[in-house]
Amino acid sequence: MWFPMLKHSPDFSKTAAQDLAVCRDLIRQGSRSFHAASLLLPQSARDPSYALYAFCRLSDDAVDSGDTRSDAIEHLRLRLDRAYAGRPMPASVDRAFAGMVTRFAMPKALPEALIDGLAWDTEGRRYQTLSDLKSYGARVAGSVGAMMTVLMGVRETDTLARACDLGVAMQLTNIARDVGEDARNGRIYLPIDWLEEAGIDPERFLSEPSFNPRLAEVVARLLREAERLYDRALEGIAGLPFDCRPAIHAARLIYREIGREVERRGYNSVNARAVVPGRRKAMLLAAAAIASVPAIPQRGAPPLDETAFLVAAVPPLAPPSHHALNQPAWQDIDGRIGRILEIFERLERRDRVGYAANTPQPSAAE
Repeated sequence: MWFPMLKHSPDFSKTAAQDLAVCRDLIRQGSRSFHAASLLLPQSARDPSYALYAFCRLSDDAVDSGDTRSDAIEHLRLRLDRAYAGRPMPASVDRAFAGMVTRFAMPKALPEALIDGLAWDTEGRRYQTLSDLKSYGARVAGSVGAMMTVLMGVRETDTLARACDLGVAMQLTNIARDVGEDARNGRIYLPIDWLEEAGIDPERFLSEPSFNPRLAEVVARLLREAERLYDRALEGIAGLPFDCRPAIHAARLIYREIGREVERRGYNSVNARAVVPGRRKAMLLAAAAIASVPAIPQRGAPPLDETAFLVAAVPPLAPPSHHALNQPAWQDIDGRIGRILEIFERLERRDRVGYAANTPQPSAAE
């Protein structure tokens, strides 16, 4: 069954193109790594992904920078309600997001889950158990994985479950990488019971973030769980349209490599921030392109308990993906990877300089 596509007047189409350009520029400037990886997506998925990520990015920024965070959350809920009612706020990102919602029949429960996760951040929630932390990851990252899957034209339960696995794995990797940075901002995301088992007092750690072997084991333990989810996520890539697989596979490989870089640094993510070099990212992009047609997956693994509500929120009826059988332009893959490599190298230089400028340097005793 096909869902109706929006029909636009010439003037509306021009406005929609301008709105999309604003989203693209916002992602290019504010989410540079995603913009680089998005170049591997076919345009039919790339353009709506800009609208999705721009809305998600502005939502995150609004909560982080708002004077009253609870007011920011309520304003986000209003923006979401208006987008789904077909009356978006008079802003490019909101109009583009509303168009994407209608075109792909995006279930409202998915962006609602994202906003719920942002609300948890405003509350300063801590997560007692790994399951609690995965519930948070389901909302702030698993929801985005599910939405990306829908806009690729896929609503099959197993593929959605694996997309949520990938989102949660990425969030766990982010948390493992940013332990010191989060602590200096007064935040702690590591499971509290793991810290207590390791003899680490959360309050003392927040007041004086420092690295030690006990903390290393907690970070290693979190990355082992991320690895398990990255393995589960791989089979879901086969359920995506052929020409979408390289980008998602690349994202999986690159985020997984961040965790392995943390491991190479002895799991010390307090005194330094793990960065994957640009050339290494380019190698992973090439590997993703070459291995973009994995074997037929072994179906049947249920979704995580923490992400099951996201999978259940997506009804099976959807328009068949109009690009599902397209073949990627392999003859240009070297050129595309070369251009992405240049972007990654610039990002690496900027991130290295920015992190060094904002991170307290350890004393000689450390």
